[in-house]
Amino acid sequence: MQRIRGHNGKLRICFVAHFAYGAMAGGDSGHIGGVERQTSLMARWFASRGYEVSMLTWDEGQEDGVVIDGVKVFNICRKDAGIKGLRFFWPKWTSLVAAMRRADADIYYQNCAECVTGQVAMWCRRHSRQFIFSVACDVDCEARLPRVVSVRSRILYRYGITTADRVIVQSQKQQKLLRTNFGRHSIILAMPCPRLSEASRVGCEKAYDGEKHILWIARITEQKRPDRLLDLAEACPDLSFDLVGPAADTEYARGVCRRATTIANVTLRGPASRDQVCQFYRNATVLCCTSDWEGFPNTFLEAWSYGVPIVSTFDPDGLIAEKGLGIVAHDIAGLADGIHRLCAYPRQREEMSRRAQQHFLENYTLDAAMTRFEGVFLDVYRRSGRNMSDI
Repeated sequence: MQRIRGHNGKLRICFVAHFAYGAMAGGDSGHIGGVERQTSLMARWFASRGYEVSMLTWDEGQEDGVVIDGVKVFNICRKDAGIKGLRFFWPKWTSLVAAMRRADADIYYQNCAECVTGQVAMWCRRHSRQFIFSVACDVDCEARLPRVVSVRSRILYRYGITTADRVIVQSQKQQKLLRTNFGRHSIILAMPCPRLSEASRVGCEKAYDGEKHILWIARITEQKRPDRLLDLAEACPDLSFDLVGPAADTEYARGVCRRATTIANVTLRGPASRDQVCQFYRNATVLCCTSDWEGFPNTFLEAWSYGVPIVSTFDPDGLIAEKGLGIVAHDIAGLADGIHRLCAYPRQREEMSRRAQQHFLENYTLDAAMTRFEGVFLDVYRRSGRNMSDI
């Protein structure tokens, strides 16, 4: 029997994003990372195009079913709800299923490797709905799944990624890893990033004069290796370093923060609002990435939108080197050399800045990226065999 869609005849899309309420609501509650910002951006874009859009998040005290910018947000449960040993099934899994039922979407979308991937896939298969999964980082495509801690979660994730109706990746490397380790076909799509206003772009010129500011912006975790930035700062006393981002609740992160306060040319900024983040990019000479591995960092897209070159230990698909969007290094000495070169040769930096902005405008603006996503969502629905005449 043909299922009736929303009142406007458009596709119903649900984003399963447990941590995204803060990004949707625009407040300081919960964890707000790159994935959460992108997911909320995508949901708003689809809603603005007339699609019936919902999102499932942790209950952070908001009203169930509250509508934000055209997106209906359904509560799962509180992140800390339930009794240890039982909460995985009740209330976390049961409340997720209940929220998916309330959303009643045609397509469910989820990002990041976790048990939820399999849970969403199971519900979608059982209820003849479509499931699109998006890979967040390279290690989520590795056979050993180092970021997925428990055996139970690894089993569920493998089930989810192998049964999803479509898998989206951000790079050729991820695509090859998925094919090798999971026998899974995937499609490469560029993730969206908000385009700057003209006023913001004018501010980019500030980075060309005065003091040289090296920006590091991310969550302070061991994966991001901010300890390398501190080594770099000690090796480059002539430069100023801004360390921006929330610290994880780990001894490693606390140690990095303690050490940062002892280095004269490092300013530990902590978490920053979006307005503050924009100002950091405007004033940055270079964005520095010190990670061992990533997916495709949102900070790269944000930096390129401001025309800020990147000096990085990580280069997705060799893009930085190939397109001339910055400099790739493999150790502290290489990072220091790359930064000093861009500071010493402003013409080289200006040319990289121009290429970075052009690459951003061609690939990552909201409409450019989301038009491709829309095509994938509609194709998945078409292949489900349902009537597309009113979409």
